[in-house]
Order: sequence, then structure tokens, then C-alpha cells
Amino acid sequence: MPETPLPLNVAVRECLQMAPPTALPMTYHRLAETLGLQPPRTIARVTQALEASMREDAAEERPFIAALVVSRRAPHMPARGFFELAVALGRFPDDTALHAQAWRDEYQRALTQRE
Repeated sequence: MPETPLPLNVAVRECLQMAPPTALPMTYHRLAETLGLQPPRTIARVTQALEASMREDAAEERPFIAALVVSRRAPHMPARGFFELAVALGRFPDDTALHAQAWRDEYQRALTQRE
């Protein structure tokens, strides 16, 4: 019997948990490549899986594993949707001026949680 592929949000979590520290933060594009995703909509599918992981992490009071994924574009932080969902989930402040530091803190917590 063939193996059933993992749901994408599970595969994303496993990939990020197993990535060597030198590979982090990982870009959305690199994560899609590592997972072997093929077009169309590879980044959109990665984003949806990361958002699902954020909801799971919030419900379980864990650091956002999604904090380990960043945009290729400067300043190399997560995309706006990450911050919007983090605010909606009550984990980040509403004030966008505080988002960069909130992300850096969350990134460190996510790294520590992996160990």
C-alpha cells in the first residue's frame, strides 16, 4: 500500500523542526523547494500551511514555528500576513512599530522550542 502524503501543514512543521540552524531562517521559496512543491501556487500553499500551523501553535500555546520563515525581500522578515494573523491570534501587539521586535522574540522562542 502506498504511503499517504502528510498534510502540507504537518510537512511544513516537520521540515522546519528538522532544518539545521544554519538553514534558518528559511525563505518561503526555499521551503516550497525543500518540500518538493510544484507550481502553480507554491508560495500560496506554503503560506496557507504556515497560517494553519500558527493557529495550531496559538491553540497549544507554543511559539509560532512559522516565525522561522521569511521573505526573500529585505528586511528578510515574514510577510505581512504573518503579522496580521499574529495580531488576530492575540500574540503580537496591534502597533506595527512593535512587530519587528515581536517577530525577533518569537523567532528565538521558536528556535529554542525546536531543541
